[in-house]
Amino acid sequence: MLTIDQASTGRALVSDELFAQLTARIARDHPVLAAELPARIMDQALAFLAVCATATEPLGPSELVDIGWHTLILHTREYADFCQRIAGRFIHHQPDPPSDETGRAEPEPLGAPIARTVAAITAAGFSLDRPLWVGTADCSQCHAGCHDSPTK
Repeated sequence: MLTIDQASTGRALVSDELFAQLTARIARDHPVLAAELPARIMDQALAFLAVCATATEPLGPSELVDIGWHTLILHTREYADFCQRIAGRFIHHQPDPPSDETGRAEPEPLGAPIARTVAAITAAGFSLDRPLWVGTADCSQCHAGCHDSPTK
């Protein structure tokens, strides 16, 4: 395992054993995904979380990357340890509550958090798996508040 400063991939931030467990879980829970996607999703989720550690603006995952975050959260001890080691704090995943009487959340402008996240991942020196991010603004969870905001 490497530190954020040493890593160019999210995958490098966890042990090979944990990465294998997480990707196997994604493959099991999402059997419709192509065989190579679980590893790509997990890599980008780990890079996303590393960037959240120092973010000064809210960042949001794409729908596919959010699958990786959810998968890591299910491994509570490992997730808590990862957060402490990478961020020095717990990185919360708390969607905003619905904001209108129909139960739908009011979205912020589509694409803004994804564009911020992509820029932050790239600026931090992580490899970006662009297909997992680009073109997902219309299906991103981030506009529903599924992000780690430094102001929350």
